[in-house]
Amino acid sequence: MIDSIAPIAIALQESSPALEPTAAAALAVGLGALGTGIAQRSIGAAAVGAVAEDDDMFVPALIFTALPETLIIIAFVTIFVAN
Repeated sequence: MIDSIAPIAIALQESSPALEPTAAAALAVGLGALGTGIAQRSIGAAAVGAVAEDDDMFVPALIFTALPETLIIIAFVTIFVAN
């Protein structure tokens, strides 16, 4: 069994990378944006509910809703700096 695995391991070591650097960066930003969208969905729903009950919660709700967006902004800046 081990003898049949050895040629596969050697073949994988000599192959090219699975993704090109630009594709990996696009995948990282895309998945980060997906995660941010999911987080913002929950935060936005809670923020609307909080503002509906108390108008004084508008500013904190707006801040909490905008916080996940900073992750994508940082990801974009990191990609442009890295290239």
